[in-house]
Amino acid sequence: MTLSCVSAETIQKATTDDGAGNSAVTATAPELTTPESTQMLVRPADSKSDKYLASERPLPREVVPSRGYQLSVLRENRTPDGRPGENYWQQFTEYDIEATLDPAERRLSATARITLHNNSPDTLRRVHLELVQNHHAEGVARNRPAEITGGVNLHRVIVNGTKFKEERVTRNRYTVDGTRMFFWLSEPLGSGEQLQIDIDYDFVIPQRGAGGRMGHSRDNLFYLGYWYPHMVVYDDVVGWHPDPYLGQAEFYHGFADYNLTIHAPENWLVMATGELMNADEVLYPDVLSRWRKARESDETMRVYTAGGDQASTVSAAGDRGMLTWRFRAQNVRDVAFSATRESHWDAARTSVGDLTGNGRDDYTVINTFWREEAPLWSEVTAYQQHAITFLSNMTGFPYPWPHMTAVEGAGIIGGGMEYPMMTVMGDYNMRGEDALYSVTAHELAHMWIPLIVSTDERRYSWLDEGNTVFSTAEAANEYIPQRQSHHRSQFSYISAARRGDEGPIMRRSDYHYTSDHFRLASYPKPATVLVALRHLLGDDVFREAYQSFVNEWAFKQAYPWDFFRTFERVSGRDLGWFWYSWYYETWVLNQAIALVEDVDDGTRIVIRDEGKVPMPVYLTVTRMDGEEAKYKIPVDDWLRGKRQTEIIIPDRQIQQVVIDADQKLPDIDRHNMLWMR
Repeated sequence: MTLSCVSAETIQKATTDDGAGNSAVTATAPELTTPESTQMLVRPADSKSDKYLASERPLPREVVPSRGYQLSVLRENRTPDGRPGENYWQQFTEYDIEATLDPAERRLSATARITLHNNSPDTLRRVHLELVQNHHAEGVARNRPAEITGGVNLHRVIVNGTKFKEERVTRNRYTVDGTRMFFWLSEPLGSGEQLQIDIDYDFVIPQRGAGGRMGHSRDNLFYLGYWYPHMVVYDDVVGWHPDPYLGQAEFYHGFADYNLTIHAPENWLVMATGELMNADEVLYPDVLSRWRKARESDETMRVYTAGGDQASTVSAAGDRGMLTWRFRAQNVRDVAFSATRESHWDAARTSVGDLTGNGRDDYTVINTFWREEAPLWSEVTAYQQHAITFLSNMTGFPYPWPHMTAVEGAGIIGGGMEYPMMTVMGDYNMRGEDALYSVTAHELAHMWIPLIVSTDERRYSWLDEGNTVFSTAEAANEYIPQRQSHHRSQFSYISAARRGDEGPIMRRSDYHYTSDHFRLASYPKPATVLVALRHLLGDDVFREAYQSFVNEWAFKQAYPWDFFRTFERVSGRDLGWFWYSWYYETWVLNQAIALVEDVDDGTRIVIRDEGKVPMPVYLTVTRMDGEEAKYKIPVDDWLRGKRQTEIIIPDRQIQQVVIDADQKLPDIDRHNMLWMR
């Protein structure tokens, strides 16, 4: 079943919703609730005829994208084969933010000028901003505990030169509801027009803010993420995205240009998303000289040693004890910055491949900030070098930004969190070097998804996290092959699947029944399914499809159906049964060897499918003399509703038969996959 576009008439008939925002057209969705012990009449998944067959198993239903996505395809914003369409559009924003960090008060005060360019064909009567720090306000809806610090204090709000008030009756008004801020415009914003918003605000910095994604630690480190009013996405599929930040599912952002001005006390070292524009004004001359040398070095160099001879002179002298740091970032989803006072600073460069198309390698700068209490971090620069180079090659999309910076943030976070060009991670003292490499590769893999290919993490966390777990394992398999990262993900998924303790991948991320269901459906299961998909398609086809998705959707906003359709287009295969079985249901794979017997013309091997997920059967047959042969039984019989299929091998000297000998597929019971004479 392909992911074909349906007609406008069919769209109007959509009557049900699956909880993931996917409207199901009732006329084309066969009922699958019949007990397996009872045969039912269904249309075979690969049949074009009207003949119905008796089925021994539930069959995959048609994958029907959301109504908004279908309309977007009809409007040629997106194509039926998973590419941006001729009429594709997305909004764009410019931010000019000036902020002052007060470490003693643990407070950030700032002024933000936000310019929205309405690139949509629509007239906008309201505008939405997100105030993530209101996650820490009293009484705000949350799905996990949070420190109460009061949230954002708004001091001045100006829209196109007019002062707005938080009222319900005046014409120029705004409303704050949890992490959302709404503006009612006195004059609608037409297509092609722009809107300017000026906001003065401050907030107390929580220790573990936004679910441990920003904060402060030991009075010598601040890591600021989600620290400014952020324009909510208005896209071609949903319009204004209505989902608040609840603490678990992460973020969906559009692309923007940023000019950042950060005032911080002298001898606090600041690094941020973007290019540092005034390094010669803010860095002590010796530190600046070493950093410039490190930017040309393939080996890790120490730029600054905390507590060393230069401990009091990491920065230039400030005006009245304050320094101003300026950064510029272009076409990124977000910005973050760190301010450190007692962190070592290591740096080097690493190759990203041919970014500029001149046939020569290009490089990005690697920065690592870490404190003496995190000794394993002495290797993080090397970890970053490997991951950035590997992932640039794997995705076929060279890392495009001027630096990649990792900040050790024990006391703020235990794992890691990504922002364009910046990540904060725990010390990993108790978990060891291999785990520290893996979390480093994981956060850097996020640079591609969702920070270059923008995805909606509030609804489809799996699209960025699952791809990232897969990419992390690919990098780790090269750097630390003994870790067997793909098998770790597979084991996590299978353990839960055996217990029946999971939710569908395509369930909306913030609405899984438990946090464990959310984590499984977002991280190990979709990564494991990608391994199975690669096995199904072959390495070359999978790589081409994966790289096509990344390159075609770079700096654009992709949806799950774009991902699905790209793989179908590149492979030339109908994969509807695969997407439905793995992503929309909690069906399991359980293939078993039912019988091996000698027959007149060879050996008959009977396979029974005890699960519900239809997948090809990959057999490894070993002869008495030790010679091996591999056979593949296509998925067709399962899609015809059968529970049993067979193959006859023209050889009677069979010693052993194994299903999926390489363990590429997440079968929940391997005890029934081996037969020995």
